[in-house]
Amino acid sequence: MKLIKSMLAFLLMALASGVLHAKTAEVINTEADMAIAQFNKEIQGSSEFITKNAKGILIFPKVIKAGIGIGGEYGEGVLRVGGKNTQYYSTASASVGFQFGAQQKSIIIAFLTDEALNKFQKSDGWEVGVDGSVAIIEWGVGKDISNATFNKPIIAFVFGSKGLMYNLTIEGSKFTKIVR
Repeated sequence: MKLIKSMLAFLLMALASGVLHAKTAEVINTEADMAIAQFNKEIQGSSEFITKNAKGILIFPKVIKAGIGIGGEYGEGVLRVGGKNTQYYSTASASVGFQFGAQQKSIIIAFLTDEALNKFQKSDGWEVGVDGSVAIIEWGVGKDISNATFNKPIIAFVFGSKGLMYNLTIEGSKFTKIVR
């Protein structure tokens, strides 16, 4: 089972480095701006929450997941600290189990402490569940998040899901710096 996951991860990374890794910084920035606009539209008070609480945000505007028994996902994004783009990242993961279909989603990860942000920035490859714990936040329509408090230093919002494989998990996702 571990060998199959490793092979899928290798194939996904090979595909990503060739075909999917063609996005320029400008394209990622534009898509990230659109994802933030959608996030602010869907989650009341999100702009204020991010401004007031987040030391940095990692924005993945389009994460594509597909699978038939064996699955994988990939996306490219940008880390923003103080409103400025500081580094570009890819996210990839592989999974084995009952799954069929394809999905596109957006992910915003908010670092709520300097310690969590610094640890992430200093890592060469950061994996959810191994290098840090991330709380997935599901937020109901009409609720205001601007004054919410969370007990985890890193929280993630998964939104804008399109497709037949709805999944809110990012456990096992690995984030790697993209050299530009």
